[in-house]
Amino acid sequence: MQEEILTLAKTLSGAGEDEETALALLCKAAEKEWKGRLREGIEPEKCREAFLCAAALFAAAGLTASRGGLRFTAGDVSVTEAEGGKSAEVLRREAERLMDPYVAEMKFCFRGVRG
Repeated sequence: MQEEILTLAKTLSGAGEDEETALALLCKAAEKEWKGRLREGIEPEKCREAFLCAAALFAAAGLTASRGGLRFTAGDVSVTEAEGGKSAEVLRREAERLMDPYVAEMKFCFRGVRG
């Protein structure tokens, strides 16, 4: 799955050759994170398309945030978005939306909060 995630993430992020190593590591981390969040009894293959897209979106978000925005190049034309934080958040939200039916609810509690 890792190669498929990387291929999608390259497309989503517009990653250049100089960013491939970082993107590959981000893809590996995103795959691990999503596997850990799956509900009991659900394997990545059961939600393959959503899983691949979500992991690629998370990795692309990481790269986008690190460079400060989206960047695309087509021939001699290059477009860069200045506000990377907003773009990265949109990518993460889309990943969460795709995986919502397959992930366990995130639970939390407050401990030792003083008022």
